[in-house]
Amino acid sequence: MNNKYFASILLDWYWLHKRDLPWRNTKDPYIIWLSEIILQQTRVAQGLPYFEKFINKYPKVENLAEAPADEVMRLWQGLGYYSRARNLHQCAKEVVSVHGGQFPNSYQELLRLKGVGSYTAAAIASFAFDQSVAVVDGNVFRVLARYFGVSTDIASHAGKKEFEAMANRFISKEQPGQYNQAIMEFGSLQCTPKNPDCLHCPLQQGCSAFKDGLVEQLPVKINRIKVKTRYFNYLYIRCGTEVIVKQRGAGDIWQGLYDFPLEETANSLITDVDGLGLLSGIETITDKIRFYPESTFKHILTHQRIFANFVEFVINEKHNKVLRDWVIQRGFEIVDMETLENLPKPRLILRFLNGEK
Repeated sequence: MNNKYFASILLDWYWLHKRDLPWRNTKDPYIIWLSEIILQQTRVAQGLPYFEKFINKYPKVENLAEAPADEVMRLWQGLGYYSRARNLHQCAKEVVSVHGGQFPNSYQELLRLKGVGSYTAAAIASFAFDQSVAVVDGNVFRVLARYFGVSTDIASHAGKKEFEAMANRFISKEQPGQYNQAIMEFGSLQCTPKNPDCLHCPLQQGCSAFKDGLVEQLPVKINRIKVKTRYFNYLYIRCGTEVIVKQRGAGDIWQGLYDFPLEETANSLITDVDGLGLLSGIETITDKIRFYPESTFKHILTHQRIFANFVEFVINEKHNKVLRDWVIQRGFEIVDMETLENLPKPRLILRFLNGEK
């Protein structure tokens, strides 16, 4: 197919069907960058409220750069993939300190920013600066694989290179930003992963997958991710209006977020408080224990499957000194409920506190 013809079909479809989204009505690279980071691995319906919260709180990149880390993480809370939030904050600081508050205007320079990969750099370069660089995300993989009948594994290095070259071959040189928006929107609304509307598709006539009955088989993605199962036994320890928390460190999930004292076990959850070694030092000062082993929480991440129980311990305020000594010894923190509300927390902790399953 002629490159311009393929692009023109997508562009014509886009002008008729595109959603009115705030980041599409601007060439401000800050707004475009913010939306792209938030929407990575996130549906538009889920990401839009977060985008609005961030842009209202931090209307300029300088505002985001100056914000406290905990505040940024708290605003991101519930969106998942928290390394994106940390990188977002670091990138804002870098744009301000190194680039004087102005995003670089070239694809190669954008790639050097913290947390900006080839997809995000291409999006900013084309949307904000009209550079002819193709974006390649899951939607683009799907449209190209189906239309051209490409069965190369999109998760492989060779596959990514092949699709990147193909995407750049077909991009509109006159309207690169609009073309990139069009092919992604087409994959999101028309050429969907399941049950695409092939009968009313403007690309149907030339689509290899439609002709050969391979729509459900393409694109090919061989899953090589090993999923690890983990067992978290949380101690929800309360004393008066205060609760014990800890900030998660580097080298594991949810870095920088706050959860509760945790005892992780190897093969299953603990079903008896006598098995909680972490209690050593405060086991005799607990007035009340609520332990419901049948109330298991399941939390699925990309590489991990987590099963968790929460055991609530209520400690009389007369034992406050013993508890505080234990907290200091263990490297935990004591906070009141208002502070707990404002701390950034994993979705798993939020579900427990909100009484969700």
